[in-house]
Amino acid sequence: MATFTLSINNRNYTVDVEPDTPLLWVLRDELNLTGTKYGCGVAQCGACTVHLNGSPVRSCTLPVSAIKGKITTIEGLSENGDHPVQQAWVELDVAQCGYCQAGQIMTAAALLARKPKPTDADIDAAMAGNICRCGTYKRIRKAIHLAVAKGGAK
Repeated sequence: MATFTLSINNRNYTVDVEPDTPLLWVLRDELNLTGTKYGCGVAQCGACTVHLNGSPVRSCTLPVSAIKGKITTIEGLSENGDHPVQQAWVELDVAQCGYCQAGQIMTAAALLARKPKPTDADIDAAMAGNICRCGTYKRIRKAIHLAVAKGGAK
């Protein structure tokens, strides 16, 4: 075991875990931040996406010992769900089962922070690694465009 101090959602947490423990399990099991989901465990589906220094990363394969900087989870994207991407998701009823949506939202928010007015091609490229088993891809793209109209990245 080792002790790690992590900056998550603008708050510092200290955890005692094995250095190779994936961030996902630190978030869910140690810190009770359960909005980030386990999907595949091999960084292929995107359900576990969080931001590391503003960039989307897959927390299921990121060892806690490799973290340098600030983590933002879906719980930290906005205090009350008013991020433009979250608002657009609700307004357009994007989620069907909802399981992948935290990862989808985190990826979309990072895209808008990086590229405030993305084209369909930009959206498709950024979101390509996020799997939605329900197939809500068209609603996801439409919601990202709506989020741009609502102010984009916050």
